[in-house]
Amino acid sequence: MTLLLGSLLGAGLLLGAAPWLWPPRPDRAPRPMRRGRLRRLLEEAGMSRISTRALVVAMTAAGAVAASVVWLITALPVLAVLAALAAAAAPVLHLRGRRLRLRRARRQLWPDVCDLLVAAIRVGLSLPDAVASLADSAPPAVRPAFSMFARDLHATGRFESSLDRLKTALADPIADRIAETLRMARQVGGTELTGVLRALSASVRADAALRGEVEARQSWIRGAAVLGAVAPWVILGLLVMRPEGRDAYASGEGVIVIIVGAAVSTFAHRIMLRIGRLPEPERWFG
Repeated sequence: MTLLLGSLLGAGLLLGAAPWLWPPRPDRAPRPMRRGRLRRLLEEAGMSRISTRALVVAMTAAGAVAASVVWLITALPVLAVLAALAAAAAPVLHLRGRRLRLRRARRQLWPDVCDLLVAAIRVGLSLPDAVASLADSAPPAVRPAFSMFARDLHATGRFESSLDRLKTALADPIADRIAETLRMARQVGGTELTGVLRALSASVRADAALRGEVEARQSWIRGAAVLGAVAPWVILGLLVMRPEGRDAYASGEGVIVIIVGAAVSTFAHRIMLRIGRLPEPERWFG
């Protein structure tokens, strides 16, 4: 009864603090369906050739293998279930980390792309040809996407649709800003495109420098979060290797301790990551 009352009290405190921990964001667009989110995650992580079905199969296989190994070692069903959930989430976490690293690497390249566009426009190239010329002059990391744009433009002659496919291939918030700027210049015309691109280049450079400095100072928070989440489970694994420890955690009280510990570890880990994470810019019509 005491445990039940304590759990209800903790749940009430969590629900009471929810408006401050997860404030509403009315300006954010509604999230797409789960399948669409997986597809978008694969594209933003630079692995668009992998289908969502293959990702789901990999998650299921990883969960099954982890559950089997933990069951054979510990013979505890609750630990096998938790291992299956953690292993199934591992591919998604890997893709999110890859997406973040890819965005950080590309963040240093977009100012150069803007400068190359300005140079191509100033020598007299039309806007579609200036973008297509980046297939040869852009940094190697983003050159394949512009090569695809050039082939698509030469095949169809439609700048708008080719620009949409370029945004899908790059899957980057800053690339979306550049693409929408080019789209507006193509539709309404104007002589300020080079000035806008120069201002965007300066803004991206300043943002990249500031983010690099802040992320370097807050890296210890992420390290502490990972250490705090992993260390208790390493100790638990050592304890259940002994027969008396396995018997203790196989009881009803032991199962409750493991479940509550998993919930607390997950909640604390997410809070620490939220504290040490900078908000990432949202994609424009991506």
